[in-house]
Amino acid sequence: MKLKEKRNVPTTQPHMFSNADLWRLMLPLSIDQLLNSMMGTVGTLVVSNLGSAAISAVSLVDSINVLVVQAFYALAAGGSVVCSQFLGCKRPKEARHAAEQLVFVTFILSIIIGACCLIWNRQLLKLIFGDVEADVMTYARQYFMISAISYPFIALYDDGSSIFRAQENSSLPMKISLASNVLNLILNLLFVWGFHMGVVGSALATCISRGFSMVTVMLELHKPQWTISLQKYASIRPSWHQIRRILYLGVPSGIENSMFQFGKLVIQSTVSMMGTAAIAAQGMTNILENLNGIMAIGIGVGLMTVVGECIGAGRKDEAVYYVKKMTVVSEFVVIGSCLLIFALVRPITYFGGMEPESAKMCIFMITCITVVKPLVWCLSFIPAYGFRAAGDVKFTMGISAASMWICRVSLAMFLARALGFGPIAVWIGMFTDWTIRAVIFTLRFRSGRWMEHKII
Repeated sequence: MKLKEKRNVPTTQPHMFSNADLWRLMLPLSIDQLLNSMMGTVGTLVVSNLGSAAISAVSLVDSINVLVVQAFYALAAGGSVVCSQFLGCKRPKEARHAAEQLVFVTFILSIIIGACCLIWNRQLLKLIFGDVEADVMTYARQYFMISAISYPFIALYDDGSSIFRAQENSSLPMKISLASNVLNLILNLLFVWGFHMGVVGSALATCISRGFSMVTVMLELHKPQWTISLQKYASIRPSWHQIRRILYLGVPSGIENSMFQFGKLVIQSTVSMMGTAAIAAQGMTNILENLNGIMAIGIGVGLMTVVGECIGAGRKDEAVYYVKKMTVVSEFVVIGSCLLIFALVRPITYFGGMEPESAKMCIFMITCITVVKPLVWCLSFIPAYGFRAAGDVKFTMGISAASMWICRVSLAMFLARALGFGPIAVWIGMFTDWTIRAVIFTLRFRSGRWMEHKII
């Protein structure tokens, strides 16, 4: 197999990964991240023609969904780092065992979380968003209940794609994601516009598409041709030693990602008091801002595999080199993405059927993001992926959580509630958060202390 053949290359080569290797790994990952983000975006765009209440409900629930998705993704990423480091030091049997434990622990957690959201959906929505309009709450409950059913699908698909990524195979998950997105689009149009099922139809379309992704990736992972293949899912039993390794990496990253999304929920509760127009504008702005950075996030995710293998092989100088290189590449990607979204925001708000007031707020916020994001975003995110792959997860979690609560939440709420800035207050807090983290993570990278941890 490709991975084993690559290990036979003499260690005198200049770098562990050639430019062609990086291209084959990073490009499918960037496209995969974009496609994954489109899963929820398609539903939002389709239901936008149903009125502000529908799009507001979907955007509110998607805030919760993203929190859950990010938590599962962080656990999967923690498992992929363990697998990458085992493969880096040529221990494939232990890499397979770590992959089995990843699937076991995330499946159990996803069942528990999904069940809780099904049982207490009304209470959770009211706790987070307060007393929203009756129509918005009705739509939100419908969308939330069906979304909760898909949580195990999301968790297991993330596991499978992360395990393939650890083997430097990012093209297969991308193809599965592409097929799933095509299915999601077709079902959304059929259920919402054809059968007039409203937000229920959109939620069902996304749930079915995620189920398809999960089944496909798990069946593919079952094939014995892969370095890491899982042959007997039903016979997997917990190994707490390996689970602790995965949780050591995954839990801090999961807390960090969930903190970000929880912070967004706190902010969303403030925005929800500004009226339906502000909710719709903020919801669409969140989607578009996510899109203009998602491909760079794919590069960061790929960087975890690269740095993990370098650290596992004892080549720390290579890890430093690739963090620098991929941060520069990400900068060009972010600039291009921001300019593209800026060019498309007016057509999107128009053809999406947004009301004029909501569209105006959305366009203004996207303009501000286009100016600020290329200046500080990459330094605040991309090096941190390398830190996590080296085991420096607690530092990134602590800094990110502190900066988020001080800037994204406290500053944004002060500007919105005390000074009446409106939805733009959210983004002022976000810009401040990005800037502070960019400075701190740059200093951390230059110190080299992020490479002083040991995982395996």
